[in-house]
Amino acid sequence: MIRIQHLFKSFDELTVLDDVSLDIQPGSVTAVLGPNASGKSTLIKCILGLVNPDRGRILVDDEAIAGRWHYRARVGYMPQIARFPENLTVDELFSMIRDLRDDATDVDIELFARFELGTIAKKRLGTLSGGTRQKIVAALAFLFSPRILILDEPTVGLDPVATTILKDKVRKEQAAGRTILLSSHLVNEVEELADHIVYILDGRPFFDGSMSQIKEATAETRLDRALVRLMEKAREENHGTRG
Repeated sequence: MIRIQHLFKSFDELTVLDDVSLDIQPGSVTAVLGPNASGKSTLIKCILGLVNPDRGRILVDDEAIAGRWHYRARVGYMPQIARFPENLTVDELFSMIRDLRDDATDVDIELFARFELGTIAKKRLGTLSGGTRQKIVAALAFLFSPRILILDEPTVGLDPVATTILKDKVRKEQAAGRTILLSSHLVNEVEELADHIVYILDGRPFFDGSMSQIKEATAETRLDRALVRLMEKAREENHGTRG
């Protein structure tokens, strides 16, 4: 479980996170949505320990993460854009990562096998297409059977077959009780995978509830239309405050 308590973050005069409090539950796929520059990426970086909040705290499995790194061993992260040493082969990359985690005994190679990455084991990373690199990122994110998964635009660049394989894997890990945080601009993907929605607007959670609750609150049956209604509601509230 990830618990976020009264998180604030500013860059110079720009407030990016403004008193964010959330619980991201195990056994659930929580989608963090919102317009560009709403604070989604900063929130993810705070959870990963890549950005330090100005105030507030984040707990992973009831343990505050500030100043600590060992919790990262429980987190599998799939970034939107992966950067690898271009001269390494696929096999060398996976060997290097496994050597860095020589204490890990529970290794999950399901995606490595289903994406048939063994067939390109001797190819250098710099020669691979964006879609193939995305498969590698996915396989690495799940490699050490993490209890927490953070997936940032996970299917961007993947072909339909690979997308289906990855979605099946996400569902499987959800059923196993993993805590899964998903960020995606693909509304159909979110509707298919997520059961909980957090909509960030101007650095604050404007909506935090289940998929059924967001549809009920907006009187819509489709998530894309529900999100439009949320934006309209936000504009109305903003105009009302100014008035």
